[in-house]
Amino acid sequence: MDYNEYVKYLRDCSGRGINLGLERISELMEKLGNPQNKTKIIHVAGTNGKGSFCAMLSAILKSAGYKTGNFSSPALTGITDYFRIDCTEISEKDFTEIMDIVYPVCESMADKPTEFEILTAVAFELFARKKCDIAIVECGMGGDTDSTNIITAPLLSVVTNVRKDHTAILGKTIDEIATHKAGIIKPDCPVFFGDADMPEIIEKTAREKNSELFTLDWSDILFNYPESVYTLSGTHFTYKGMKINLSLLGTYQLSNAVNVLNCIEILKNNGLEIPYSAIKSGFADVKWSGRFEILRKNPLVIFDGSHNPDGVENLSHTLEQCFSKQKVVIIIGVMADKDYTCYADILREHTEIVFTVTPDNPRSLDCQTLAGSFSDNGIPAYACNDLETGIKSAYSYAKENNLPLIAMGSLYMYRDFTNALDRIL
Repeated sequence: MDYNEYVKYLRDCSGRGINLGLERISELMEKLGNPQNKTKIIHVAGTNGKGSFCAMLSAILKSAGYKTGNFSSPALTGITDYFRIDCTEISEKDFTEIMDIVYPVCESMADKPTEFEILTAVAFELFARKKCDIAIVECGMGGDTDSTNIITAPLLSVVTNVRKDHTAILGKTIDEIATHKAGIIKPDCPVFFGDADMPEIIEKTAREKNSELFTLDWSDILFNYPESVYTLSGTHFTYKGMKINLSLLGTYQLSNAVNVLNCIEILKNNGLEIPYSAIKSGFADVKWSGRFEILRKNPLVIFDGSHNPDGVENLSHTLEQCFSKQKVVIIIGVMADKDYTCYADILREHTEIVFTVTPDNPRSLDCQTLAGSFSDNGIPAYACNDLETGIKSAYSYAKENNLPLIAMGSLYMYRDFTNALDRIL
């Protein structure tokens, strides 16, 4: 099959839904010769910040001279966006060649794998065939039963944080969710937890598996720049006396950067050579779409994939830092399983008006219900029947009133939003 036929095949496979468990992926990887065991892996779980963390760490390892693979989700622009080699999205040709290997094995199985399981298999086969020195692999959901969790001896396991999300699948409490994420901790392999509030199950699991546990350490991070730490040109701080200019925007990116720096020290202590010059250049060069990303100027248009309460709180902090003296226009679309009813309270001080849309996804929340959650809390909100109408309305209002436009919500909306923005403008 060609590239487009494989894209259609995966779209058809998505109809199998989310079916967590390791039975199918284990069978699939066994039939492929277990390529996941042929590359050194850094395995990353967590509620928020995983993608940015992986992008930063990939950029630094690349700068240090390592051939680096990265598997992160969701894909924003197309199927190939799941996979990167040395921070560059793979080609359609590369994807097709790997699918030529993976596809017949999938079809030979009695219990056919899900879309994400197939993508996971493609990632591991890709990294092995490209002879990556290190691959950074992000969990799709949870940890213990996520298809990426067939890794047996990671170079490092990372849990960025634990917040409430995917509660219908992972559980309604922090402890329940943390239990799933603790499942990526492997015997005798180091693990890093990147948040101040560590659930007891993380420590307990590390102890039981004799895995050295490292925790968040801010001691080498200083805010001694004369200008603001957070600006619309990047994030600025000092690390061990070295001035760092992080290209990614958003106040939350500093926490992600600190997690990366903590993990760099762990990796160095375990034999990796990562000079400080690579840290500096990696942070300066890193690119990651959809996270407080500036898409247009005059008026300013920013896309931020904040889609759960913790993410929206982080967006609120960023808006406070960047636009403390003016309000913004918001266009938003989210999935129905998100706790969207709290968004109005979180964003109340920052937004003048909200336009809601329904992302093109079967799990989306309808725009009328989302608009009602804002208007019922005293924030003017208008439901738009399609994305282009929403963008035109929000953009016109922002331009007429000289206000920034913030597109936020599901990352599944990113491609459609940017494409529509290009057509309209």
